[in-house]
Amino acid sequence: MDRAVGRCGIIGGIMTMTSPVRRDLVDAPLLVAARGQAPARTPVWFMRQAGRSLPEYRALREGTPMLQACFTPEMVAEVTLQPVRRHGVDAAILFSDIVVPLAAAGIDLDIVPGTGPVVAQPVRDLAGVGALPELDPARLRPVADAIGILLGELGPTPLIGFAGAPFTLASYLIEGGPSRNHERTKAMMMSAPDVWHALLGRIADYTLAFLNVQIAAGVDAVQLFDSWAGALSEKDYREFVFPHSRKVLDGLAQAGVPRIHFGVGTAELLPAMREAGADVVGVDWRLPLDVAVRRLERAAPDAPKPVVQGNLDPAVLFAGWGVVEREVRRIVREGKAAAGHVFNLGHGVLPETDPTVLTRVVELVHSIP
Repeated sequence: MDRAVGRCGIIGGIMTMTSPVRRDLVDAPLLVAARGQAPARTPVWFMRQAGRSLPEYRALREGTPMLQACFTPEMVAEVTLQPVRRHGVDAAILFSDIVVPLAAAGIDLDIVPGTGPVVAQPVRDLAGVGALPELDPARLRPVADAIGILLGELGPTPLIGFAGAPFTLASYLIEGGPSRNHERTKAMMMSAPDVWHALLGRIADYTLAFLNVQIAAGVDAVQLFDSWAGALSEKDYREFVFPHSRKVLDGLAQAGVPRIHFGVGTAELLPAMREAGADVVGVDWRLPLDVAVRRLERAAPDAPKPVVQGNLDPAVLFAGWGVVEREVRRIVREGKAAAGHVFNLGHGVLPETDPTVLTRVVELVHSIP
């Protein structure tokens, strides 16, 4: 992938490119693996690598609320770069939060420490959906500016853009905050499908706009993250969620960047998530990668051999190096069943993780033939 990319401007709501930075990433291991080809080494990065496990992150963020940090370009860039410098990972993941496009649209919400996103006025009927504001891409200018800074610093390291998937964002908007059982979300889904589809259609528009801004600014891949989709059966996922995730992923198809789709607890949903438009299917730690590959192949025997991402249990990083090494080697071995494998955790880095263990994992993955 040889792309001229750089800082973005917004003129009349249209992203424009200025001050291009030339980045030749055709041999970047992450992008080679995402194409289903054989990279020089197994690429590795970690979900939530940019953030809370790093002391330099905690020092930088001290006194700055999360949403303010996400809209401060210099801080976004520095946090995104920190794990690349420290760990030598094969990709940077843009420091952001899944609710950033909602906040940019003007929805009244906050990220409460120890709780998560809290929405002032939950959306529970058609009037609430109709009251949701349009998202002006100009309000995402700080994100584009952060990407512009990063492109001048990352060199041969790809940058992954990021967004929350429609179902997960809908759950926050309906529940008013995090939920263990998603009672109100599922109740609306089942009893008021007109409201449900109207809401997810609007959220899909937000998500697609957010990712398009990132792509126009120069990210090299994107990940659509569905934190709560594992709460659904495959039947319900296909009826109520699949069309909206597909709308987002199909909307990116012409951009020429790999599309990673990841959810937590989604072992039964993997074929549907791939069918929604994923080039790379993220797998959490509950399902071995070789089993996931066979499941994907059975579901779509005429499709190209799948590419997978994952899937070390984040808790294993606390178990001592002997256990970590054993599990890393197992996962790399199982990943060879796929056309391409991007090594990652099966979910995000836990806050108390020792950063030196993450660095050793990167070194180990790179050393395995």
